[in-house]
Amino acid sequence: MSELKANEYQSFEQIKYVEESGDEYWYARELAPVLEYKEWRNFSKVIERAMLACKNSGFNVEDQFVDLNKLINKT
Repeated sequence: MSELKANEYQSFEQIKYVEESGDEYWYARELAPVLEYKEWRNFSKVIERAMLACKNSGFNVEDQFVDLNKLINKT
């Protein structure tokens, strides 16, 4: 696997959240443009496939993907 370029790495780091436990996570709506998805509907299909792959690998999907709604600040 190729290494991320510095600017790609920075893009991921800028939208990363870290819980008190040290667990890292990203919001899908913030992650989509970093991965160059222009439309949410296209990225949501990717998430659905990732959830299926997670399930097929024996993991609990609810432990890996959290469904939540986040209010958007329009300023």
